[in-house]
Amino acid sequence: MLPDHILATCPQPGILLIPGGVVEAELAKPQVVDWVAHASKSAAVTASVCTGAFILAKAGLLAGRTATTHWEDLADLRLAFPDVQVIAGKRWVDEGAVVSSAGIAAGIDMSLHLVVRFAGDALAAATARQMDVPYIREP
Repeated sequence: MLPDHILATCPQPGILLIPGGVVEAELAKPQVVDWVAHASKSAAVTASVCTGAFILAKAGLLAGRTATTHWEDLADLRLAFPDVQVIAGKRWVDEGAVVSSAGIAAGIDMSLHLVVRFAGDALAAATARQMDVPYIREP
């Protein structure tokens, strides 16, 4: 990937999507966490896939909300952020302005859910068909 911007020059996103993976380095960078907190204020929705939820939580976006993450990381998210109600057994959790998903495949399901929110069920169904993935409407 070759980015078009650095954090300081990045335009405000309409939808902010935080990917997961190994996120410890990003969690240790205040400029990343602060940017996510700031960018989320103008985004229509801020979403995370998998362990991206840790970045949302560190940015204060999950405080007092429900969220999910990959099944291997549920206990760690609960321990690190006790003010987050961590939900197991859901593919995604929609809290309005903030949406989180479990693992990678659940991130696809969450993305289709976001397509429904912004463009309707017909486009989400067509997108799932084009991607050749099951269209899961319930988290």
